[in-house]
Amino acid sequence: MSRAARLGAFIIATLAILAAGIFIIGSKQYLFTSTYRLKAQFTTVVGLDPGAEIRVGGVHAGTVRGIELPHKPTDKITILMDLQRSTHDIIKQDSVAAIETEGLLGNEYVSISFGSAQALNVKDDDTIASLPPLVIADLMKKADGILDSSQEALDNVTVATANLGSITGKINQGQGTIGALVNDKKIYTQLDETTAGLRDTVSHAQAGVTSFQENMDAMKSNFLLRGYFKKRGYENSSELVKDEIPQLPAAAPLKTFTFESKQLFDKADSAKPRNQKSLRAAGQFLADTEFGLAVVVVSTGSTGDAQKDLVLAQARALVVRDYLVGNFSFDDAQLKTLGLGKGKNPGPASGWGTVEIIIYPADTEAPTQVSAVSPK
Repeated sequence: MSRAARLGAFIIATLAILAAGIFIIGSKQYLFTSTYRLKAQFTTVVGLDPGAEIRVGGVHAGTVRGIELPHKPTDKITILMDLQRSTHDIIKQDSVAAIETEGLLGNEYVSISFGSAQALNVKDDDTIASLPPLVIADLMKKADGILDSSQEALDNVTVATANLGSITGKINQGQGTIGALVNDKKIYTQLDETTAGLRDTVSHAQAGVTSFQENMDAMKSNFLLRGYFKKRGYENSSELVKDEIPQLPAAAPLKTFTFESKQLFDKADSAKPRNQKSLRAAGQFLADTEFGLAVVVVSTGSTGDAQKDLVLAQARALVVRDYLVGNFSFDDAQLKTLGLGKGKNPGPASGWGTVEIIIYPADTEAPTQVSAVSPK
């Protein structure tokens, strides 16, 4: 081979190696940095592409390595994320991933929140919880609906104003009973004398109501009563039954998680949580599974005052529900509570009672009233 041919071959080989290096570096970030991989699942990725950046606490700390479509329509899209090893101490198993946009029309990226100090460290290929992304198109549709409703309201106000003007004109002309009262001073004077006593009665009634309200406010602010509620893990008793259903549905459950109340709460007569990590398996099942209804059912021990046990059971059910809704991504309207108080199955000999999370299939609806025959 001649010298010119060898030189040409050398130049071609050098250019090929340079092109391959550029291709590798361009398609693979953190080539010389230690990384680990996490996963997150979403129902939609709203335009997120492989290669998008990942931010932890607002700082660039990784790259979206790939996006995998589900095998079934009911499954979710999986995002594969490569993160710098330096984030391993701040991303925990209770961290949450969310798809966000830079401004209204900017690029999408994945934001991961810090985990709590007491949570366990994530492992390579772990799947963390996620939040549904904000879709601008959906917001625009809702804004259009609000504008349409506002226009209808303005039209109704215009019609009502016209009707009110017509009525006012008739009253000024003395037409009808109200017109006669307004334009005839004699009738007005008689009516005023008749209603004077009624006004005094109403005034006394209002004073009584005001006094009663002041007494109730004083009771609410009394530190002894306030301490009674706070000691048991809740402050407002009216919130205990806002998501409660009257009974369990008749359908067969899809899955049931059962816990001793002693695992989850600090005292036998308290709704203050002690170790809610035990609920993670149930929460992850709710986030990963398509279901129609889930119910947090709480029973207390077999001794004590029945009414207090009922309130305690309702409070514990609310605490468990708030934890699941706050830490896992699913439709919270599908998660209900049922405080049984002294249930048929109060639990083990500890006397603390039980907590059950009963999950029903996708076509199950929440009962709205107690049926004649109780479900098994």
